[in-house]
Amino acid sequence: MSEPATEARLKVRISNLHKSFGHMEVLKGIDLDIRHGEKVSLIGPSGSGKTTLLRCVNFLETLTSGEVYFEGERVGARKVGDRWLPARDRDLARLRTRIGMVFQRFNLFPHLDVLTNIMIGPVSVLRRDRAEAEAEAMALLEKVGLAHKAKAYPEALSGGQQQRVAIARALAMKPSLMLFDEATSALDPELVGEVLKVMHDLADEGMTMIIVTHEMEFARDVSNRVIFMDHGLVVEAGPPEQVFREPAQERTRAFLRAVLDKQAYRVH
Repeated sequence: MSEPATEARLKVRISNLHKSFGHMEVLKGIDLDIRHGEKVSLIGPSGSGKTTLLRCVNFLETLTSGEVYFEGERVGARKVGDRWLPARDRDLARLRTRIGMVFQRFNLFPHLDVLTNIMIGPVSVLRRDRAEAEAEAMALLEKVGLAHKAKAYPEALSGGQQQRVAIARALAMKPSLMLFDEATSALDPELVGEVLKVMHDLADEGMTMIIVTHEMEFARDVSNRVIFMDHGLVVEAGPPEQVFREPAQERTRAFLRAVLDKQAYRVH
């Protein structure tokens, strides 16, 4: 039996999180703890709330109700006396330097070369020395296998290369948590593997990661836990071998039968 997750061991705590867009309730009371160093994959059908949950962690979406804590700090709120007030812009900016996020689309600056795309955050936001930031950016490009593309512009890169640059750019801020929102879904199938390899290497290095993905084999291989969501709820959660091979819930089994039908493993 795993030991209880104490506050000191938690990277993220999500408590009774609700999120609505107008009259549509997208998240319906999510409770989830993420430990330091954990790799957690969020799977489920489109529209189940996975991306919205991810975006609530770094407050790209405001919360309708409930609480999210990152490293013990309440996200999107600050305490003044006995009252909780909305976080200031500078509080959110500081939070987001510690949480890296990689989106479906690469969002690189098209008018800047690859090296400058990676350097711009550390130099302009963190006020790092330019020479130091450049050296770190080159090291990150080496890490993702693109040092030879440092002076190239995004339009000259493949989708997989652009996404690897986007990962390097997020890592340049030295985050302690990485969020991946379907980072391979916009890629041609033959380019998916090169991005998953970079993510796999990050996981092996101990980075805490929350990953929204449709790549079931990757989720199985890299995750400590897999969370299956549907209609804004956590339907099932557990170690990947349990969730993929012996899911407890019929809804999970039906989803996995549909997505794994052409893959090697089968749901019992």
